[in-house]
Amino acid sequence: MTTAEILAEFPKLSALVVGDICLDRWCTYDPAASEPSRETGIPRIGVVHTEVSPGAGGTVANNLAALGAARVAVLGAIGQDGFGMELSEALAARGISADLCVRTPAMQTFTYTKIMNAQTGVEDQPRLDFVNTTPLPHGVERQILDNLQMAVESFDAILIADQAETSQGGVITPAVRDLLAELAPQYPERIFFADSRARIQLFRNVILKPNRQEAESACRELFGRVDFPALLRQAQAPMLFVTDGPGGVRIVSESGEVSLPARPIANPVDICGAGDSFSAGASLALRVTGSPTEAARFGNLIASITIMKKGTGTASPEEVREHARKANAGD
Repeated sequence: MTTAEILAEFPKLSALVVGDICLDRWCTYDPAASEPSRETGIPRIGVVHTEVSPGAGGTVANNLAALGAARVAVLGAIGQDGFGMELSEALAARGISADLCVRTPAMQTFTYTKIMNAQTGVEDQPRLDFVNTTPLPHGVERQILDNLQMAVESFDAILIADQAETSQGGVITPAVRDLLAELAPQYPERIFFADSRARIQLFRNVILKPNRQEAESACRELFGRVDFPALLRQAQAPMLFVTDGPGGVRIVSESGEVSLPARPIANPVDICGAGDSFSAGASLALRVTGSPTEAARFGNLIASITIMKKGTGTASPEEVREHARKANAGD
C-alpha cells in the first residue's frame, strides 16, 4: 500500500493508550529576572511563559490524533491537582478522550517540567519532575483494570505506555500487565503494542517496541547476552520492533530478522518523543496493512518528521504525504 492509501484508512480506526499519561510543562525563564530571593538569598528562576502538552503516553496519543485516527482515548491515573487540570485540558484541546482515566487525590499527576532559557531557547536548567514512588493505590489499580476490560473491545489498537522509571508508582503494574497478556490472545484482530523504558522483558503476548538500548539491557538481564530472538520467545510476542534512531528498525519474528534502514536526517532538531511517534504510526499502519515491514517503514517516516520539530512534535497527514513524496523522489 502507498502512504496515501494507508493514511486514508486511519479515519476508520480507534486507538487507546494505556499507561502513564504525563503532563509536559515547558517553562521559559528570563535570565534577567532571575535575581536572588530577598527572603532567602537563593537564586530564583523567573518563568515568564509556560506551555503544556500531554506527555509520556500522552505523546503517543497526540501523534495518533494528529495522524487522523477517528477516536483516541487514554487510560491512566490523573491526580486531583492543578497539574491534573492542565493535563485534562491539554488532552481535550487535542480531541483526546480522558473519560477512561481514573481521577484520584491519592497521587499527584505525573509531570515533567522543562526549564528553557528565553535568550537562547535551550533547556539549560535541571528538570523539575513530579513522580510517584509508592505503589499505585489498590482502588485506582482496580478501576484501571475494570476500565481496560470494559473498553478493549471498542478499540482497534491498544498501545501500552510503561513510561515510569521509578520501580513503583507507574500505572502498568504486574496486574495490568497480566490482564493485557490475557486480553491480547482473545482479540487477535486488534493490535496490542507495548513500549517500556525499563521493563520490556516483563510483557507477554503483545508486540514489543523497545529501542536498542532497552532491548539489549533486557536481554542481558534475562540471558547475560544480547539475543533478540530469545527475547521474542521469552515474551511470547507476535513480533519485536527494535528501534535504533538513525540506524533504523530491526523487526524480529518467528520468521527471522529484517533490518529496515532509516532515511538519513541531517541535523535533527529534537529527538525527544521520536519513539512515541514511531509507535503511533507503526501501530496504525500495522492494523491497516498487516505487514510488519510496512508498519516499520511508516513509523520511520513519522519519526523523521517529528524529530525536525522542537519538543515532542507530531505529524499531520499532509506532512506525511509531502515527506513520502520527497522520499520517493529521492530528495
